[in-house]
Amino acid sequence: MDDKKNIILAVLLTALILFGWPYISQRFFPAANPPATKIEGGKTTPVAQPGADPAADSPAAIRDRALVLRESPRVPIRTPKLTGSINLKGARIDDIVLPTYRETIAKDSPAVRLFSPRGTVDAYFAGFGWQGEGIKAPDGNTVWTAEGTELTPTSPVTLRWNNGAGQTFEIRYSVDQNYMITAQQKVSNSGAGTVGIKSYGYVSRMGIPKDPDTWTIHVGPMGVFNGAANYDVNYKDLDKGPATQSFQSTGGWLGFTDKYWLSALVPDQKASVAGQFRKGAGTQYQADYSLAPVMLAPGKAITQTSRLFVGAKEVKTLEAYQDAGVPLFDRAIDWGWFYWFEKPIFALLHWLFEHIGNFGVAIICLTFIVRALMFPVAQRQFASMAAMRAVQPKMKALQERYKDDKPKLQQEMMELYKREKVNPLAGCLPIFIQIPIFFALYKVLMLTIEMRHQPFVLWIKDLSAPDPLHILNLFGLLDFTPPAFLGIGVLALLLGISMYFQFKLNPAQMDPMQQQVFAIMPWMMMFIMAPFAAGLLVYWITNNCLSMAQQWFLYKRHPQLSAVEAK
Repeated sequence: MDDKKNIILAVLLTALILFGWPYISQRFFPAANPPATKIEGGKTTPVAQPGADPAADSPAAIRDRALVLRESPRVPIRTPKLTGSINLKGARIDDIVLPTYRETIAKDSPAVRLFSPRGTVDAYFAGFGWQGEGIKAPDGNTVWTAEGTELTPTSPVTLRWNNGAGQTFEIRYSVDQNYMITAQQKVSNSGAGTVGIKSYGYVSRMGIPKDPDTWTIHVGPMGVFNGAANYDVNYKDLDKGPATQSFQSTGGWLGFTDKYWLSALVPDQKASVAGQFRKGAGTQYQADYSLAPVMLAPGKAITQTSRLFVGAKEVKTLEAYQDAGVPLFDRAIDWGWFYWFEKPIFALLHWLFEHIGNFGVAIICLTFIVRALMFPVAQRQFASMAAMRAVQPKMKALQERYKDDKPKLQQEMMELYKREKVNPLAGCLPIFIQIPIFFALYKVLMLTIEMRHQPFVLWIKDLSAPDPLHILNLFGLLDFTPPAFLGIGVLALLLGISMYFQFKLNPAQMDPMQQQVFAIMPWMMMFIMAPFAAGLLVYWITNNCLSMAQQWFLYKRHPQLSAVEAK
């Protein structure tokens, strides 16, 4: 009767985990990037990125991007990592493309577009300006005059506008070799009276990015205020209200972060800054800051310098800007609580990749290094497992003697553990140590753009995406795609098999319920891990194989343990 109850409980537990896990994982652990490839007719083909959803704006407001770009005068932007243009109407930076990154792994895939002008799909732009009382300041309809024909790392561009009332406004744009644009805002007062004026910067975007904002990965408004990174504001907060959330800071920065991309305003780090995140009409969101107002006397001029980062969240690039004075700039990547542990994991993995050239092989080498560092702990685990095997005959005898008296059985078992100096939980220690390592690798694979679209071997073209080779559709021969939690790929199957054989080496559990749970655990994990990034499965499979090899090696060195088991 007890065995039947245990079986029923085990089945119910398995069903609960299998069918409940998709909801839990989507809330806390998004499985992986969208698949980079799919298998059709046994052949690997790239998966196109889904088109942008234009529902954020009315159909009449959305026009062809090429047409909009031709409607106003522009100054081209050309750097090794940025191309695009500055709109002279409004002095907006509203056309930015990242030529070193592609939307998909297809050879003809377009480059990633980050900024687009107002009136286009997913409009996204930035700019700098002034506010003042009693003066005519430039606005979004102001047409500026450009001094310079192209913005490059060696050729800055100055935009100039005279309001006809004694004030001249200038914005001198310069750009470095990476993703930072510097804006020097100058106001000259040749009028008869003193004027009050303050400068500001803004980033505006239409619509919400497709990357989900989850418990483990922040996507949305963020900034660093008074030396602390703030991930507390998201799009839903602004939708529900209040529609404006304000922050006071000395220096810092603010903007919008996606999984791989960032647009951030970086004001003067010594200035007092009033920063805001706002919700506009429809699905328009804005991050902006303003500096303290300045009284500008006749014949005087003032220049204030700010910066705009618009590009990819490359770890070394963010760190370089941080070293140059942008506070906590590497926190644009939501490393989370294990920042201190994830950064070394990333650094080691990236170093291995740079020297090996294959990211999958780098993951395997990382696993070898981790296992080597954990060898003493694994030896302790093995000794505990061996001791558990040695006392199993005595444990079975106690079970037979007290099979009708559960409390007495538990008491005698505890006494047995004390006499034999056995700790049944000692074997769990390496598992607990593996959890932060596994989570750190999960975050590295999910967050760092260095791992995006990295191939391994054969059909695995993107280790940050799930395995595209599904067993249920006969490896792509059948024309359907299984749901995520049933999309069992070759890597997930290998994970289940390796975990099954690893568990076979462990001592049998005396509790039938526990034994049944351990028996189904490998196949349950096979379903749970199937939607995760292929790189995580490569790590786990390698780790399982090394664990089995290590146990085989230790049994080889201590044949008496095998004799105890056989007896």
